[in-house]
Parts: sequence; C-alpha cells; structure tokens
Amino acid sequence: MTALALDLGTARIRLLLSGSRTIRERPSACGDPGARRWPVRHGMVADMPGCARLVRTALSDAVTERHPPLERVLLGVPVAASRLDRRAAYAAVSSAARCRVTIVEEPLAAAVGCGVDIADPRPRLLLDAGAGIAEAVVIRAGEIADAGAVQVGAGELAEGAGCPPYAWERVVTMVADLIARVPAALRATARQQGLLITGGGAREPELARKLCAELRITVSPVADPANATVRGLACLLGTSGSSGTSAIGRKDIDDDHK
Repeated sequence: MTALALDLGTARIRLLLSGSRTIRERPSACGDPGARRWPVRHGMVADMPGCARLVRTALSDAVTERHPPLERVLLGVPVAASRLDRRAAYAAVSSAARCRVTIVEEPLAAAVGCGVDIADPRPRLLLDAGAGIAEAVVIRAGEIADAGAVQVGAGELAEGAGCPPYAWERVVTMVADLIARVPAALRATARQQGLLITGGGAREPELARKLCAELRITVSPVADPANATVRGLACLLGTSGSSGTSAIGRKDIDDDHK
C-alpha cells in the first residue's frame, strides 16, 4: 500500500511517503510568481480550489509513476479547526489525492514525531508554533486533554516562516493560561516534564527564552522542529486501523465526511 503523510502548513506543505525517509516540501502557494496566492491561512484551508491545486502539484512531484497508486493520506489539521474547517481540508485533499483521507490533530502528530510517548498517563505540554497558528496542548493518555490557540501571520509569508515576534507575548499568555487549567493534582508533574516546542517558531531562541523566563519552566525546542508533524504523521500511518480511527484512540480522527 502506498500511503502519504501530509502536513498542510500556512507557509510550507510537507509530504512523506510510507517507507521513505525523504521529506518533500514546497511553499504553500499557487499561481505565478508575480501573483502567488496562499490558500492556507492560519493553518486552515481558506481557498479550497487553490488548496486542491497546491496538493495536486505537490503530489505530482512526490508520487511518480514508479510508485503504486496512492491509497491513503494522513492529513494534519490544527486542534482549533472547526468541523467546517476540517471538511474543507478533507474536500481539498481528497479531490487532489483521490483516495482515502484521515485527519489527525497536528500537535498530537508533532509529539509523536519528536519521540513523545503519547500513551503516557502523565500530562505533557507541547507548543506547536507555526507561521499561521500557534497551538499549545496538554497531551495525556493518547489524546489532547486541553488546548489553546493563537492565530498569527499576515501578509506575504516568508520562506520557512515561523511564529512572528509580534505574537510572542500572546503565545506566552496562551501557554500560561493552559498550564493554569491543568488539574491541580497534575500541574506539578506537567511543569516538571517541561514544555516542548515544535514548528518553525522553535527555531527562534528568543521565543524559548521568553517562555522560560516568564513561565519559570524548562523549555526544549525539539530537533528538526519544522518536520516534527510530518514525521509523526508518517509514524501514525503504521498504527492506524482500517476503521478510519487511529489506533491511539482519538474519537475525532475521522475520514467519514459523507
């Protein structure tokens, strides 16, 4: 079976075929250089036809004639994505890939991609700081127990863009609020394990220093943070069952959008 992990980011689209170690990426833009459009805004599909064209182009580079036909795509979406946002992402990707599409929340995939044991019953804090949306989550017992999100990014997106500096204070406040909502009996454990940062924003040392100083918590940017989500999705390709729900037990990982 040929399956594909797809991270449809605001600034970059990343793909990883099952059985491959080569991550393919390109700007999340379509159209001529003088009239480029960005169909993904704040991590959500804002232009469905444009997004479908973007995915179709990316797939033509990644899935060649020497590969068997594509049978499945595991697609990352933000936790903050509404049902309508998820339907839009599903419709755009399924029309381009013409195969089964399963949706997974991106911070959960990012945790898998950086080696976190997401089945651990102890709470783990993770910040996925992207170019269009930053999401902080509490992961516990195989699912996202709580989450917060801040929309970031405006105007023309830079290559490899991460969370912009003007949004850092909002991000710190969001993470602080999330930590405060962790049940008192579990809060010390969550703080002791520290905060992992994935996404392009993890490459900004000043953001990590700001989080550490203001939250008084150990902050650890992961290795190769921009690719954590697509790596995690690729790992989950091997653990997802045939029913359309992931083997890790998320009830909202859904590929049935009839």
